[in-house]
Amino acid sequence: MKRRPAAYILGACALFGSATPTQAHSGTDAAAIAQRLLDTLRETNGVPGMAAAIWQDGRIVWDGASGHRDIAAGLPVTRDTLFRLASVSKVFTVAAVAQLSEQGRIDLDAPVQRQLPWLAATWPAITPRQIAAHVSGLPHYQAVDANRGARRYATGREAVAIFAGRDLLSAPGTAYSYSSWGYTLLGALVEEADGRPFPDYISAKVAPGLAIRADPTNSGDPDASRAYGFDKGRIIETPRHDYSYTWGGGGLGGTASAVAAFGGRMIDGRVVRPESFDAMLVPVRLADGKAAGEDDYSVGFGWRIGIDADAAPFVHHNGVTLGARSTLGLWRGERTAVSLLSNASWVSRMEPTAQMIAAPFRTVPAGLVDAACPIAARRYSGTFGDAAVEGWVRFRIEAGLCIGTAEQHPAMRAYFGTAMQRTDAALTIVGLDTHGRLARAGFVNPFGIADLRAHADGSFAADITATRRLTLRFDQPDR
Repeated sequence: MKRRPAAYILGACALFGSATPTQAHSGTDAAAIAQRLLDTLRETNGVPGMAAAIWQDGRIVWDGASGHRDIAAGLPVTRDTLFRLASVSKVFTVAAVAQLSEQGRIDLDAPVQRQLPWLAATWPAITPRQIAAHVSGLPHYQAVDANRGARRYATGREAVAIFAGRDLLSAPGTAYSYSSWGYTLLGALVEEADGRPFPDYISAKVAPGLAIRADPTNSGDPDASRAYGFDKGRIIETPRHDYSYTWGGGGLGGTASAVAAFGGRMIDGRVVRPESFDAMLVPVRLADGKAAGEDDYSVGFGWRIGIDADAAPFVHHNGVTLGARSTLGLWRGERTAVSLLSNASWVSRMEPTAQMIAAPFRTVPAGLVDAACPIAARRYSGTFGDAAVEGWVRFRIEAGLCIGTAEQHPAMRAYFGTAMQRTDAALTIVGLDTHGRLARAGFVNPFGIADLRAHADGSFAADITATRRLTLRFDQPDR
């Protein structure tokens, strides 16, 4: 399938709508592959519980759950399990601000000091648009904030007082510097404009009917997951933490299907108008003309704007906090959204992992090289970054899928071993073709799921991280 430039797809979708692409698999097959990937990921990284969901063409087409929401009680993750959303909360916040802007109740380009008359900060003028794109100069959490979750704040105004007396890190509009405190300020702005508590506004206006609310962990809600972490690879339960200091920056909770459905509603223009979402996906420019953001994405009105491995436009946001790692990603031109939530913080590549979980539901990329499942292979060789690697491997066909299991070479164990989660599990290759071929597979490793593809020279390759590539050959006999 020929790819269109990003600007074309976003614009065409907004103006004319877009048909859902032909799936690589039937719905049943796609769901089975996605669930296999999710289960294998959780088994590999040791995270207690995970959930994921796919929204496509107006509905949730898959809702997957794996592991436990409460280890001590033996309670499994279900489709109703509520997870901490961490910084995925931020896309709900910017949706609220955009809604109120559409109604003329918030001015995105007027100084926030003018819109919050009680704000006593001595900062230069900063705007909601700058805050949403992390170019306001506001700081992120600092050493003095180490105990920030120890008390309850009744309002956003009270929470803003935590940092209102601090200096900006840079002049507004001159540098990109991620700031969750900025989103505490946006949450207070929503409360000022609407008059109700921020979580209540989100439930009523941004995500009505969806299981999105203030973080329910430790609230007594039977559907809420416990919050876990790792201590030298051992699973521990994290201390209680009150997120009222930044409901808008990282304090919401929800189910995987609710998060994906919210993404779908954004695509469908049901949260803000399509033209508003268009504007939210325009990269914000710094004073020197450069786009705000990181190396692999730019930032618009809160959303991270990039492309996937096949250059398809992809917008997303990730989150990490105590007891949570999360992501929401959208292929707006394909009317597809994916969410991935977990109940522990772990070193991970969340958006490529979510993209792989969604892969069975999307069009097969053009140019894949056909490859048979290497059933006879007993050894692999190749490179992992700059290191030469080799080891044993075994392949089999399960439910029509080519499944491989490989040992970690010492260079891999040393690299993955820097993370806090489980890193010693064998590596798993899950082919995405129900006819047992291996043109493309999910390479499940302690950091997530990488996109492993066959090459014409008989090798297979995947980017494990942005800077570390894996190449493999399955052609060595037993030794």
